[in-house]
Amino acid sequence: MNAITPDALQAEAPDATQSAVAALEEDIVFGRLHPRERLTEDELMARFSMKRHAVRQVLSELELLGVVEKKRNIGAVVRTFSAREVMELYALREVLEVHAASQMPLPVPEARLAALVAVQREHDAAVTDGDARRVFRSNQRFHREFFGLLDNAVLGQAIEEYARRTHPIRFGTLVAAGYRERARQEHWAMIQALRDGDRNALMTICRDHLLPSRDAYLASEQMRLRA
Repeated sequence: MNAITPDALQAEAPDATQSAVAALEEDIVFGRLHPRERLTEDELMARFSMKRHAVRQVLSELELLGVVEKKRNIGAVVRTFSAREVMELYALREVLEVHAASQMPLPVPEARLAALVAVQREHDAAVTDGDARRVFRSNQRFHREFFGLLDNAVLGQAIEEYARRTHPIRFGTLVAAGYRERARQEHWAMIQALRDGDRNALMTICRDHLLPSRDAYLASEQMRLRA
């Protein structure tokens, strides 16, 4: 049997870390981990067969993504947001995403539009199959491809970063079939607006596309506070 060299271990470590980050991110998105829920190092070490320093790296990366926060005397917990924070975060996302739609070159070249359509067909299939993980990942690919049409890497990165920060907010919509179908239809409306060169429609759809996840989270928090 070949020995595993230190170099090989170092090469594997980033993949293991990113796999754990992705798995926990999905747990948060799909509501398997709830806002305020504690993430203990010992449980994560057992789950992912990782050393403590590697688990701490995973938690640090989740904190940088804005989906986990560390609290004194408690440790790492799934981040929660006040109503004001939710409104402010989504207001910023609206500024970024509607601005991107306002600047997107129209008409879109057919080859680039075809690439976006191909990604959306993957999203359609995931929604039809009820596969939450594929819905989530294909939705991410759609928006990356869509905002990539602007050819503005700085704005694209900002949009992706702040979208990711809303992962703990979006779980209510990603697990509900009605919200998934609405998102699917709005993706096709975006594609049609691009095809028609209708900038006003494109900007309106991008603005409205943000509202369901924001409003669902605020409603769930109101119910929690009344309980």
